[in-house]
Amino acid sequence: MGYDIERFVGYVNEGLLCSICRDVLEDPLQAPCEHAFCTACIHGWLVHHSNCPEDRQMIDVSLLRPLYRYMKNDLNRLQLHCKNREYGCEMVCSLESIDRHERECEYSQIPCSNAGCTVQIERRNLDGHLAVCEYRSRECPNGCGYTILSAEDTQHNCVAELRTELELLRSEMICRVEEAKHEMESRLDSQRRHMVQKESILQNEIEELRSQMSRMMSDVRSLMAAERQHRQELEQAELEKRELMELLRGLQKDCRLTTTEGSRKSTSFRPLTRLESVKRKPREVTVI
Repeated sequence: MGYDIERFVGYVNEGLLCSICRDVLEDPLQAPCEHAFCTACIHGWLVHHSNCPEDRQMIDVSLLRPLYRYMKNDLNRLQLHCKNREYGCEMVCSLESIDRHERECEYSQIPCSNAGCTVQIERRNLDGHLAVCEYRSRECPNGCGYTILSAEDTQHNCVAELRTELELLRSEMICRVEEAKHEMESRLDSQRRHMVQKESILQNEIEELRSQMSRMMSDVRSLMAAERQHRQELEQAELEKRELMELLRGLQKDCRLTTTEGSRKSTSFRPLTRLESVKRKPREVTVI
């Protein structure tokens, strides 16, 4: 439903009236035929009809669009009285800001906040009413802490109320203890599962390290064996080298003792033969 046209100050353009309720547009929508309606009015109309109430053209909810901007601006600039005018509010403001004012208006009728009280009272008088409302809550004057909500509650038994309060506190405490217990058990179970999982991971890592260490020890032993073999080969090569040096020194000594050409030839023949025999002698030298 739209805004009551009687609330508005001055002239209201016909184009700003709802085609169904004939009041000023509230939350307006526009049909393709350019007729405008309140949202609530047109939705209610289309439940039972499928055409425009003005020119009977076929329309659907999906075809409805917001009002043209210039029409929306004209609508927002209209001045109207607060709905609480009959209670004494004399505020006149634009349609754009009327909702904000009425939510805070001191003359608005609001219900009493005390349970059981059905009084509707102006916002400005609410505090005064709450101070004298027969449904207002107050504590027992005897100091038991019981909240008195009505005249009948003044005859309550303080001892019984204290016992009831004590039982409630005990029940609440037991519930809290049980909740804390369950929470602690849940945390302990979670930590236990985490520790078991962590232990399994650490055990796997230890096994992997042991495997790596075993492979490294095997590699070290292989390297040490290879080193011993290389050392033996070097010693053998050194021994053969000394033998060759001694052989060469003997050949040089034989060469110096020769005095004649013939004897030199015969002597040079023998060392060659010895050299050839040395060359033919198989030797194994490993180069590192």
